[in-house]
Amino acid sequence: MAQNLDFLKQLAHGMAVQFGSSCEVVIHDLSKKDLENSIVYIENGHVSNRHTGDGPSGIVLETLRTDPEKLQDRLAYLTRTEDGRILKSSTLYIRDEKGRVNYLFSINYDITTLLAAETTIKGLMKIHRDEDEKEKSSDSPQKITHSVTELLDMLIEQAIARIGKPVALMTKDDKVAVVQYLNNAGAFLITKSGDKVSSLLGISKFTLYSYMDKG
Repeated sequence: MAQNLDFLKQLAHGMAVQFGSSCEVVIHDLSKKDLENSIVYIENGHVSNRHTGDGPSGIVLETLRTDPEKLQDRLAYLTRTEDGRILKSSTLYIRDEKGRVNYLFSINYDITTLLAAETTIKGLMKIHRDEDEKEKSSDSPQKITHSVTELLDMLIEQAIARIGKPVALMTKDDKVAVVQYLNNAGAFLITKSGDKVSSLLGISKFTLYSYMDKG
């Protein structure tokens, strides 16, 4: 068992060095009768303000009152420190040859500043549209095209996507909506765009112009 603990300490130290001072790694010894001092090793204890010799966390007690066969490693869950910082935590159950849990190997990464940065970045990336613009566009980034042919194809694709059905299933009102969308987007400023749209929708040029006028 001592050899097992030595390996866990080596692993804890390596992880702490790899991921830096925001990564706390804790080893609880559940084979000890004195659970008030269950922490037998800790790296970067400043994260949770704990030290070697400190007592158990809630997950230690939960482990002790649960059937070992039902225990599964808990990965990537959130915990909170006494001073309100948020940690991304994982707990691994280290068993002996009989399946008994002797150690808990816990990783707690302080993500408080990352969450704050995420909020700031989302605020910077947030875009504003008035109600008319919301009806005409989506939040997906606009594709950069390299030619008028690509541009027309993109506008046609957007127009069809707004209807939500293939051209073969479109009603007259659907086709009117497609034409009006393209017209409002300036698609018909592109040479021979009328021919392409008419052919796609299965309508005549005369009908195309009448649909444009409905706008």
